[in-house]
Amino acid sequence: MTRPYNFSAGPAAIPSEVLEQAAAEMLDWHGSGMGVMEMSHRGKEFLSIYEKAEADLRELLAVPSHFKILFMQGGGLAENAIVPLNLSRAGVVDFVVTGSWSQKSQKEARKYASEVNIVATGEDTGFTTVPDPASWTVSRGASYLHLCSNETIHGTEFHQLPDLKALGSDAPLVIDFSSHVASRPVDWSRVGLAFGGAQKNLGPAGLTLVIVREDLLGHALPACPSAFDYKIVADNQSMYNTPPTWGIYIAGLTFQWLKRQTEGGLTGVAAMEQRNIAKATLLYNAIDQSQLYVNKVAANCRSRMNIPFFLRDESRNEAFLAGAKERGLLQLKGHKSVGGMRASIYNAMPLAGVQALVDYMREFEQKHA
Repeated sequence: MTRPYNFSAGPAAIPSEVLEQAAAEMLDWHGSGMGVMEMSHRGKEFLSIYEKAEADLRELLAVPSHFKILFMQGGGLAENAIVPLNLSRAGVVDFVVTGSWSQKSQKEARKYASEVNIVATGEDTGFTTVPDPASWTVSRGASYLHLCSNETIHGTEFHQLPDLKALGSDAPLVIDFSSHVASRPVDWSRVGLAFGGAQKNLGPAGLTLVIVREDLLGHALPACPSAFDYKIVADNQSMYNTPPTWGIYIAGLTFQWLKRQTEGGLTGVAAMEQRNIAKATLLYNAIDQSQLYVNKVAANCRSRMNIPFFLRDESRNEAFLAGAKERGLLQLKGHKSVGGMRASIYNAMPLAGVQALVDYMREFEQKHA
């Protein structure tokens, strides 16, 4: 069976090999007589799944030993509250606003921090640019600085994380990397905490990944629920409450799949970065060379994962989407807040899928020229 190409922004496509293995193990995981969803999270069977998933992720993302890896729940949206509950110390927090998700983040943080300082924003350009760090106005003594390193809706991405010390800030950098985690390496020397929902690049909805530097643990506000206190979660190896066991299992299979990937002599995340560059370049070139399609994001901050584009003649939007569906190109409609189209080309999207989309876009343009 030939599966359609799923360009959903999330929950998103999962590698076929992962789905096939999960299907084969659904009723009986490795002769245990149980499916993973039926296991005790404290039993030896699931603990072996958890421990391998954590070790594989640490290897894939080259996470230093002084960072804790937490498997939590609530998605990136809940982390907008959980982060300030743990790190704000009821003080000043800095935000860079580059799109819808960082907008939501700073609004949520205002409930817990004494002050939220917007150090830079791309709102004046309609979030088609990322403000140059040299122009940021950072706070003295901020508890942390938060940015969304890839904006899923507006399609902007930080291709290099800022060096806060060079900007005169001692604040730890917090990044929401939900939509490009494992698509490229992370410079952990510049990061204090990274979080992301799994449902774009790592697995199913319901699992949230938090990677936090150990010195940032133990500072939760008194009002922070125990299940969201990073130190309690870390001290209990993500088992303080029942974790999302199925999500961890599927993510673990995805980590194994990622470790097997090769590209030009590279493996793992480095291989995926090269593949993702090739996919994004193919699609952006097709858009830029077209008379029908347009991408409004500045070239130096275009996302490799989420590519919004618009038809210059928007009266043809429905025809475009209908034709795409007939060709097995699914979920290309843009977010309701911005309209147009959006192709999310996460790790599980093969180059062939992007090529199929480009071929269709060119045919559609020729037909409607």
